[in-house]
Amino acid sequence: MKLLYSSKRIGGYLLAFFLLFGIITVASSTAQAQVPWWDRDRDRDRRERREDRWERRQGLQVARERGYSYGMSVGAADAQRGQSYSPQRSRYWRNGTEGYDNDFGNKGQYRQVFRNAFEQGYREGFQRYAYNRRDRYRWPR
Repeated sequence: MKLLYSSKRIGGYLLAFFLLFGIITVASSTAQAQVPWWDRDRDRDRRERREDRWERRQGLQVARERGYSYGMSVGAADAQRGQSYSPQRSRYWRNGTEGYDNDFGNKGQYRQVFRNAFEQGYREGFQRYAYNRRDRYRWPR
């Protein structure tokens, strides 16, 4: 009887050991499988932040190009019509957000870059046509 009782006891211990071993093995493999998801999320977040920075830089480049282009056109038109030098008179300068898109980031920063480029383009456009009538126009240097 004692032999039968001790073999059941050893069998119970072995069963408990292998059951515990199986649970630990499965739990650790599940935890390891979750790590790549974490890495993928982290990598995706980095990629999105990098794309956001790129879009903001592109937005500022768009602001420079459009501001300069509009300024050149408006400045040349003002000089041809005989108006005084005043880039702030233009609705494009006052608005400062021509071509803005929400993906470009901060609207105030876009406006500032647009206005600076507009003033530069306006000055060059105005001077280009004012050279023909130098005695009639004055502009800041």
